[in-house]
Amino acid sequence: MLIDVLLLASDTIATTSTANLDLGPILMGMLGGLALFLFGIDRMAMALKLIAGDRLRQILAKLTTNRFTGAAAGAAATSIIQSSSVTTVLVVGFISAGLMNLSQSIGIIMGANIGTTMTAQIIAFKVTHYALWMIAVGFSLSFFIKRDHIRHYGKMIMGLGLVFYGMQLMSDGAKPLQSYAPFIELMKNMNAPLLGITFGAVFTALVQSSSATTGIVIVLASQGLLPLDAGIALIFGANIGTCFTAWLASIGKSIDAKRAVAVHILFNLAGVMVWFMFIPELATTVQQLSPQADELNGIARLSAETPRQIANAHSVFNITNTFLFIWFVGPIGKLVVRIIPDRPSTDTEESQPKYLDPDLLNTPALALDAVRLELSRMGTRVTKLTNEVLETVTSGSAQDMRQLWKMDSHVDEIHGFILTYLADLSRGNLEKSQSDLLHRYLASSNYMENIADMVETNLVEIGRARLRSGLVISNATIQLLNHFHQEVSLQVSQAIDALITNDHTTARKVIGAKPTISQLSAEAEEHLSRRFRADEPQRMVAFRLESEMIEYLKRMYYFAKRIAKIVDRNPSKKTMGAPESD
Repeated sequence: MLIDVLLLASDTIATTSTANLDLGPILMGMLGGLALFLFGIDRMAMALKLIAGDRLRQILAKLTTNRFTGAAAGAAATSIIQSSSVTTVLVVGFISAGLMNLSQSIGIIMGANIGTTMTAQIIAFKVTHYALWMIAVGFSLSFFIKRDHIRHYGKMIMGLGLVFYGMQLMSDGAKPLQSYAPFIELMKNMNAPLLGITFGAVFTALVQSSSATTGIVIVLASQGLLPLDAGIALIFGANIGTCFTAWLASIGKSIDAKRAVAVHILFNLAGVMVWFMFIPELATTVQQLSPQADELNGIARLSAETPRQIANAHSVFNITNTFLFIWFVGPIGKLVVRIIPDRPSTDTEESQPKYLDPDLLNTPALALDAVRLELSRMGTRVTKLTNEVLETVTSGSAQDMRQLWKMDSHVDEIHGFILTYLADLSRGNLEKSQSDLLHRYLASSNYMENIADMVETNLVEIGRARLRSGLVISNATIQLLNHFHQEVSLQVSQAIDALITNDHTTARKVIGAKPTISQLSAEAEEHLSRRFRADEPQRMVAFRLESEMIEYLKRMYYFAKRIAKIVDRNPSKKTMGAPESD
């Protein structure tokens, strides 16, 4: 059956190429209109991200207490940003940060599919005759008004106008096909579900946009060229084709990202398989749910009814699938883990960024939160370096010194990626508060890198000098230095925690620890002075190396204090996505 349909489609296309039909205006209208349509979708989504970006992560963070609220959060977030891939990126960040597990994230991913149906619902409205007015009003607001918030709304309105204007151009371009028998016959053959699904999947994979497929399907339906069953099959195919885009986006990403994309692929494929045999029943259902144009007949009636019916079928399909599969998030999570098991991370992966996804740069609020998560990851390594440095320097081997050096190299590489990401982000359209936060993150990253460099460059060199000289540090000195070192390590750790959570109380504790640090430093220096006066072997070498240790530990605290001061000067509003402090 499928082979017969494909042969008929091939014959139809061959006939089309030889018939007397002026393809120039048709292609110009369809391709030019599609370009404007996709550009408008992109502009509208970008404006919505800027308008609602600060609330997106809060929506996801607060509405994930169970699978149902998680699905609602995923739908809401994706409706705003018009990109299920960006929602998936946010989910990966949550999983990696330990804020949710894979099973909790599945509800959000399912809900994201519901959010994508907003595109079909928007373009199914026949308001194309207002498109140029919307473009004019949107342009005026974005060009003449100085307030950023109003300008963002202007860009959103202009983007929506471009969507409808692109639809109008595609619709006008397709009009000659209404009376062209070979094309009409080809569209009728799309009633074969497997052909329609295959064509929709391949086209969506090629153009990397399910919105493009949705737009063309609704345009053809609005001209009476596409029956409802065929439109539904093409939409099903678009749901499969978008999995290819998600798979491409996961290449080279973390295990968490690959698992999230695997959930997306399994969900979409399973959904189409469930509905494959029930396309006629779905068509009947949406015909009953959608507005009727009983006063019209023939192509006029199809043109009036079918676009809304296709949009509703898209929504019913995704909402029903979410309701069906949301009860099985646990088994789905276990299946994905079996398909993509954990594996030991390599040194290369350890020094690669985990959260700095370029897809987030167009949403500054989310990109800044990605930087915060990467700073947390960098801070974990800095804290580990700080905690381990004294024992290594005072009694470690050459191999231990090399290990510290290696840990610092990871910090340096992550620091470089953060700087590059912040530089890219700074070229975008940032509000003043976002620009201020960017500079705070930049300074804090530099201070953390300075702490790590002090370990690698200065303290490790002291340890190597100890090995070269054969110096054995006394237990009394080690005990005193250990007390001082523990206090410094505590303040470094607290400063980094305060930065990540925007915790002013902890930041002030770090700042207020200066007298304690000064006292412990003075006690250690007094001890060294007494030992210097004593007639002990290698006292000159011991005094120099131990004095330098004290000095560098003090400097590490001063960098921690600078980080804490950055937090203390920051507005008291919580960092997006950070947990509430007690």
